[in-house]
Amino acid sequence: MHETKGLILVHDTDDAAIALADLSKGETYTVADHTLTLATDIPFGHKVALRSIKKGENIVKYGNPIGHATQDIPCGAHIHTHNLATNLSGVIEYTYHPDRARIDQFAKNTHTATFEGYPRADGRVGVRNELWIVPTVGCINQTASRLAAQAKAEFGHLFDDVCAYTHNMGCSQLGDDQVTTMRLLAGIIANPNAGAVLVLSLGCENNHLEVFRPYLAQTDQSHIRFLVTQEVEDEYAAGMELLRDLAHTCGGQQRQTVPASKLVLGFKCGGSDAFSGLTANALCGRLNDRVVHCGGSTVLTEVPEMFGAEHLLMERCINEQVFDQTVCLINAYKNYFARYGQVIYENPSPGNKKGGISSLEEKSLGCIQKGGQAPVIGVLQYGQPIQEGGLNLLTGSGNDQVSCTNLVASGATILCFTTGRGNPFGSPVPTVKISSNTALAERKPHWIDFNAGQLLDGVSFDQTTESFFQYILAVASGKIHTNNETHGYKEISIFRDGVIL
Repeated sequence: MHETKGLILVHDTDDAAIALADLSKGETYTVADHTLTLATDIPFGHKVALRSIKKGENIVKYGNPIGHATQDIPCGAHIHTHNLATNLSGVIEYTYHPDRARIDQFAKNTHTATFEGYPRADGRVGVRNELWIVPTVGCINQTASRLAAQAKAEFGHLFDDVCAYTHNMGCSQLGDDQVTTMRLLAGIIANPNAGAVLVLSLGCENNHLEVFRPYLAQTDQSHIRFLVTQEVEDEYAAGMELLRDLAHTCGGQQRQTVPASKLVLGFKCGGSDAFSGLTANALCGRLNDRVVHCGGSTVLTEVPEMFGAEHLLMERCINEQVFDQTVCLINAYKNYFARYGQVIYENPSPGNKKGGISSLEEKSLGCIQKGGQAPVIGVLQYGQPIQEGGLNLLTGSGNDQVSCTNLVASGATILCFTTGRGNPFGSPVPTVKISSNTALAERKPHWIDFNAGQLLDGVSFDQTTESFFQYILAVASGKIHTNNETHGYKEISIFRDGVIL
């Protein structure tokens, strides 16, 4: 990455540089070996052509094509959606060409670190010991919320937090859609940060306990209690009796020193801008590699935001079986779009475009920076738990609430959420908001936890990575609480794809 006053170049082979401020037509800049006079105004975060580009030619960023020119583009001109279009279309075939040298770099754990966590009976480790109330159906959301408030007032001091995770699913669903809901709720209940759980049922819903409990068969249930509200006269008295039992058996636990190999980090981006792939996502990629080198687990999701960059992930699949699973992951999500008659590459969002992202390839190449250089060791479906250390890919959309819920349901105990435009949303687990630019961090300190924009302000990647890693260890140890925890931004959103009766 080359930076000069006013412009930044990501890769030596790129055709475009990024404006670090609003730049004016006629101004002259030099970046790397390129000297150019601006042919147009260039908004903050947007691209400027470093050479003359002919109509139909590919435009390169991150060392890869991000689309093609739809008209001749003069050197020094603004590149954006008015003169760049995607190269992507439809389902394609892939061939396994592993980058064996890169994969072999991660064959051994080369780093060690520790944090203070809560060991669980199944060998996993929570970074919080919380009491969660999880309704099986939306009809009893208020019951769950009232019980959580009463429990928090009475014995909340025995836990890091007491929360009800309400949602609008669990009834009137059919087939695979209901199965997805059950898998996700079961995964949330099994998350290691949930030191105690009350599963609250109405009793007549599709997702009633007789149907739902088998999805918890592989989960240690010593810290779980169940209540069917239709079967008791006073659901609040019965609920509080169960919650007091959980407080007695699961409250007041003490942290223990554990290796960083027990970390499980989920990665997500939302409200991206043109700097997300250069700063916040790239910083997460370095953190990802550090955690994997410690033997820890990481998860990358947002499948539609892999389109156009999936070949780079496929090169890092540890074997042909994982490669085949990754191909199925990508093509299944493309077929999901097609099944509903939607354009597969209808992305980026309006906010992304305003921030300078022009095509899905550009967004995806920036998005997968969060995966660092680590090999892909597994592919997960909804609610499927992480089984071993390394980088995993998880099915699911790019929607912020849905994808964060998916990550929690697969066992992530901390989420790293990058943003260039800001987002206050938080998940049930500590959700670290990382800004791509300093201006956002300064404007929204009650949203942003860590400023990756310092990378544009002269702080080195090595220094920032070490600082970020130590920050994550402090969050994991309970020494730092994230903004979503402090302000109570904790929500879930269940993915649905089917008929509602």
